[in-house]
Amino acid sequence: MASNSNRSTVPEAREALNRFKYEVANEIGVPLSQGYNGNLTSYQNGSVGGYMVKKMIEAQEKQMAGK
Repeated sequence: MASNSNRSTVPEAREALNRFKYEVANEIGVPLSQGYNGNLTSYQNGSVGGYMVKKMIEAQEKQMAGK
């Protein structure tokens, strides 16, 4: 079975993840805009996704530690 990485496991979270993506891009200085972002390098795009994962892991670790 092929997986579609564009499909959210929890569809209700799609808008929140989208807002989070733009928040992270702004935080790390990547000029992400609505729609097509073909002008950005793969490094820039990858850094947004990587930093999103890092922040989500940190938040989960804090929650698991009861903080």
